[in-house]
Amino acid sequence: MRLTARLWVDAYLTRLRLADIPAFVTAHGDDTGGAVLVKLNTLDGRARAFTRSFDLTTGDLTWVALAEGEEAEVDAAVARQRGFDPDLWVIEVEDRQGRHLLDEPGLRE
Repeated sequence: MRLTARLWVDAYLTRLRLADIPAFVTAHGDDTGGAVLVKLNTLDGRARAFTRSFDLTTGDLTWVALAEGEEAEVDAAVARQRGFDPDLWVIEVEDRQGRHLLDEPGLRE
């Protein structure tokens, strides 16, 4: 059985909150089957956007960088993805240290 997008987002936001990392839902996608995109804003004019992807060699889901660089460029990439997929969730994480927790057990899968 697969987690719904809403349940994963709620769990992710809780994990971030417990680590004192601010995060906000900037686009509410489909509750059951929407994909999730995470934008990491390091509050210095730079950002990265992560999306889940299948690793063709292992068949596992992994988080990969979709865009990285000036925040305006990353925002444009996020907007393009929203244009392709209106059911997409977008979560913005704000952390000067660059923490996003996506590599932690339970979130990286």
